[in-house]
Amino acid sequence: MPNYTTVSLHDAPELLPEDFIKRSGEDLGEEADDFLNSLTKEPVASLRVNPLKVPEGTDAVQRFRDAAEFTTLEEVSWERNGFYYASPDQPGKHPMHEAGVYYIQEASAMLPVTLLEPLPGERILDLCAAPGGKTTQIAGYMAGKGLLVTNEVNGERARILSENVERMGIPNALVLNETVQRLSAAFPACFDRILVDAPCSGEGMFRKNADACRQWSLSATEDCAARQKEILDHAAIMLRPGGRLVYSTCTFAPVEDEEQMTSFVREHPEFTLVSMHRIWPHKDRGEGHFSAVLIKEGDAKASSLKGEDLTSVTDKNLESLRLFWEETLKKNLPSRVLLFGDQVYQTPDEMPRLRGLKVLRAGLHLGTLKKNRFEPSHALALSLKPEDAVHVADLSHNEKDLTAYLNGMTLHHEGDKGWYLVVDHGYTYGWGKLSGQVLKNHYPIGLRRYWMTD
Repeated sequence: MPNYTTVSLHDAPELLPEDFIKRSGEDLGEEADDFLNSLTKEPVASLRVNPLKVPEGTDAVQRFRDAAEFTTLEEVSWERNGFYYASPDQPGKHPMHEAGVYYIQEASAMLPVTLLEPLPGERILDLCAAPGGKTTQIAGYMAGKGLLVTNEVNGERARILSENVERMGIPNALVLNETVQRLSAAFPACFDRILVDAPCSGEGMFRKNADACRQWSLSATEDCAARQKEILDHAAIMLRPGGRLVYSTCTFAPVEDEEQMTSFVREHPEFTLVSMHRIWPHKDRGEGHFSAVLIKEGDAKASSLKGEDLTSVTDKNLESLRLFWEETLKKNLPSRVLLFGDQVYQTPDEMPRLRGLKVLRAGLHLGTLKKNRFEPSHALALSLKPEDAVHVADLSHNEKDLTAYLNGMTLHHEGDKGWYLVVDHGYTYGWGKLSGQVLKNHYPIGLRRYWMTD
C-alpha cells in the first residue's frame, strides 16, 4: 500500500488519474459523476472506542463522551463501538488516545471485522495487520479470551502494530513479523477465523491522500491482485474446515475485489462465497472499502498446536514477580509464564510454539526481572483497570497533574509506599512508585511529549 501524506485530494482534484476516471465511467455508468465528485469532498472523521477500556453500555459511553469533551459523536451504523467526530476535534492530541481508550480509524475500515464476527475463546489470525486498527477491533470482540495472532511482513510496520497492541491493553495477542509462506507452514488448519486485509492499490484513500493518486496506475492494480492471490492461497491453508475468512481492500478496482473472489472460489472449491460488500463515498459515510465473506467447507475443530514451553510461577527465579504481584495487584497471578531472558510474558490461552518465527510480542509483556526486584511494564499497566490495583493515584480532579505525569514529572501524593496505578477519569495511564509522598514517574520516556493545558 502506498505511503500517504496528509495532503487531501480536496486540495488538488485534478490529480484523479485519467485511466481511473475512464474505468469508473465504464463500471458505474450514470453514477460515475456522483462518485468522482465525492472524491473531491472532505473525508469524514471517525474513531472506535476500545471495549477493553470502555465497557459497552450507555453509562460507560456517556462517561467517555463527557471526559473526552468531543464537539459531537455520532454512531457508525455497522460498528457498535464506532463514532464519527467533528472535524474541529483532534482526538489524536487528547491524553485518552495515549491511554488506548479509542483508536482513530476510518468508519469504512471497521466493516471487515464486524463481518468476521470474532468471538471470545477462538483462534483468530489477522494476516496483514499493520498498523493495527482491525487487530485492535478484533481484540475488543475477543475480550481477552482466546488466541489472536496478528502479523505484518514489513518490519517497521510490525513495530507500529506491536505498539498499538500495547496501547490498547490487549492481553492475548501474539505479534509476528513473518511471511505468509512461513506462517502457513507453521499453522495449517489452525484458525477459526482469518482476516485478510490485503495490500492494495489504495483507491479508497484517494480523497484523503493525494499521494495515493500520484502513485496509482492500472498496472499497479494488476500487481496488487497477483500479490493478493498469493496471500489468499496461504490463508486458505491456515483456516480450519468450517472456518470463516474475510477478505478486504480499500480499493474500487474489480480485479482486486470481485474478480479476485471469483477466481479464488474457482481455484478453492472448498470455499463458499457468502457475501460481498462495498462502501462507496457517494453513498455512505466512509472512504472506499470492499469486503467479502467466505466459509470453508466442513465442520472440524482447529488442528492441535505444538505448545510453547512455559515456566511455572513457582520457579524460584520468579520470586520477585510473585512479591510484586502480591503487594500491587488484586487479580490472580498467571500460573505459567513465558520467559525471554529477563523479560516475562503472560501468554494467551493457547500458546503455539514460537521457535523459528520472528516474534515481536509474545502475549502480554508483564515486565523485567532485575536483581532482587521485578519492574512492571507499561503494557501491564495499560491492560489493567483501576479496581485491579492495590494502590491507585487518581488524577481526575486536577488536569495539571495528568499533564505533568505525561510530561515525565514527579507528583506529590500521600499514601503507603509502593507501586501505584496512575488513573484519570477511570482510565489507566501507567505506573508511578511512591516513596515519602513523592510519586516517581514511570511513564515511558519514549512516549513523553510536551503536553499543554488551557
